[in-house]
Amino acid sequence: MVRLVVDDGSTDDTATVASAAGARVISLGANLGLGAALRRGLSEAVALEPACVVYLDADGEYPPEAIPELAQAVMGGRCDYAIGSRFAGWIGRMRPHRRLGNIVLTRWVRWMTRHGDLTDGQSGMRAFSPEAAAAAEIRHDYNYAQILTLNLLGKGYVHGEVPISYTFRTAGRSFVRLGRYLRAVLPAVRAELNAQATAPSSDDQGISLELTRRTP
Repeated sequence: MVRLVVDDGSTDDTATVASAAGARVISLGANLGLGAALRRGLSEAVALEPACVVYLDADGEYPPEAIPELAQAVMGGRCDYAIGSRFAGWIGRMRPHRRLGNIVLTRWVRWMTRHGDLTDGQSGMRAFSPEAAAAAEIRHDYNYAQILTLNLLGKGYVHGEVPISYTFRTAGRSFVRLGRYLRAVLPAVRAELNAQATAPSSDDQGISLELTRRTP
């Protein structure tokens, strides 16, 4: 297994520790944003011609031990795009306002995609087939959660979920602030939906409507 770490302009020892652990570190130099980090990570991963690509946010909240199960969901042919679902699994602790925000945003994504089985629209742990990883488009740098799902499901890739455990971070703080988040995400979602509405259709592609990052 090849391990890639995308260092998005962190100011701690992320790159040094990851390199010492045997990971290939990709440094973005400056802090470009979570969406930009994931876009670069997927590009680097696809270039390695993998059997599967799995990523998780590097804030300590997502379980690396769940990587094999996520990979198997894709490699076993169950889906092209697997989301590690906290709400279908076990949540050790999540602040009430963040739980509410996740529930509301997940319902929004479920409504936009018409996928009633989607239980975690903001998960920072996902897996891709090589084709899905290569096709994924992230239209803004700030975040990726809703855009990535809209993009891949709109291109006809099959979605699946794997229950995972989740524990609240013990260091650092989230970059997400409600006002800033909505100002960045809503225009990107609109652009994604408009792009799908104007894309040419084909016979074999129907429309059905978090590589790691260290927070400085």
